[in-house]
Amino acid sequence: MKQLKIPAVLMRGGTSNAVVFHARDLPADRRLWDEIFLAAIGSPDPYGRQLDGMGGGVSSLSKVCVIGPSTRPDADIDYTFAQVQVKEARVDYSANCGNMSSAMGPFAVDEGLVRVSGGEALVRIHNTNTRKIIHAVFALDDGKAAVDGDLAIPGVAGTGAPVKLEFREPGGATTGKLLPTGSAADTLETPGCGRLRVSMVDAANACVFVRAADLGLAGTEMPDEIDADPELLRKLAAIRIAASVAMGVTKTPEEAAKRTAVPFVGFVSGPQDAKTLTGEAVRGSGVDLTARMMSNGQPHRALPLTATLCMAVAARIEGSVVNEVLRRGGDPEGEIRIGMPSGVLMVAATVKQRNGAWHAEQGAFYRTQRRLFEGQVLVRASRVPKLVFRPVIR
Repeated sequence: MKQLKIPAVLMRGGTSNAVVFHARDLPADRRLWDEIFLAAIGSPDPYGRQLDGMGGGVSSLSKVCVIGPSTRPDADIDYTFAQVQVKEARVDYSANCGNMSSAMGPFAVDEGLVRVSGGEALVRIHNTNTRKIIHAVFALDDGKAAVDGDLAIPGVAGTGAPVKLEFREPGGATTGKLLPTGSAADTLETPGCGRLRVSMVDAANACVFVRAADLGLAGTEMPDEIDADPELLRKLAAIRIAASVAMGVTKTPEEAAKRTAVPFVGFVSGPQDAKTLTGEAVRGSGVDLTARMMSNGQPHRALPLTATLCMAVAARIEGSVVNEVLRRGGDPEGEIRIGMPSGVLMVAATVKQRNGAWHAEQGAFYRTQRRLFEGQVLVRASRVPKLVFRPVIR
């Protein structure tokens, strides 16, 4: 059987992996992208393993990134993120991936898309999904993005060179408004769950947050526990669907049920002792709040980075459910320590009031990244019969 050979790089960014393409190596007709990405990643796979592709069977390992020249004067590259569903033949472009954002600057430098010199690089990234600008700052090693370093991030074994990500003006990435309903907290009518007090916030990606206690949870539940509780999964899905309509992400519950990427849904609680996935202890004294997040219907084993940034922004908004569980007395400009399944994640957010309205100025955190494989992804020609472009058929 003939196969298409498409140049690609497999990269880790934070706690995610993705296949990264140059826009120049993909067809100009973006209607053909979905089938290419599905075939490359190995979806749809009813077994949930993606053995016939480059995916890893979970949402954080089922991703594609496309990099090309910038279409904006305030950026160096354009970056488009694609979330490939595991069991469904569907690709979602409605959200960004914060973890993979950390690999985009290094990719651009290593591929010669951005000229750099000295010991450090700044790459200005335009994320086309959210139309937001991200600044990536990282060390260089002989003109390439540094890999070795001392930064350890929860959920990734070993250490690496830090990449500082600064999300500039992250508010309204999905809906155009930091607070899509105009309120820091709302009462959400949720079928099967009744009336729940939630905060719907849109910074880097749209999210809906609810107190763990209001779901009858401790807040320290592990991903496997969440995944093994069909009633809880149903409730969380219902909250996401109701919030999607309330935030204006979608117009109907039926549309929201199909668009699973955003809003992210998470439950939060105050600082408390917990265990990590490796069995290590997280001390309540060492965190400012505790959180769990859902990503594309699956419990995240760490925290999605854009959702974490949104959570940090929400934590700085008085009256939000996240602010209400946040440790009192901390530095309002300091980093927020979030206890999650893989450990403790630190994120900073600058949020101010302007003319009586909340405004998110920026959010920042550190990640590590690494180029894992470079070469060509093979895609069955039979999956994309309409495809005629530069990659060689063999």
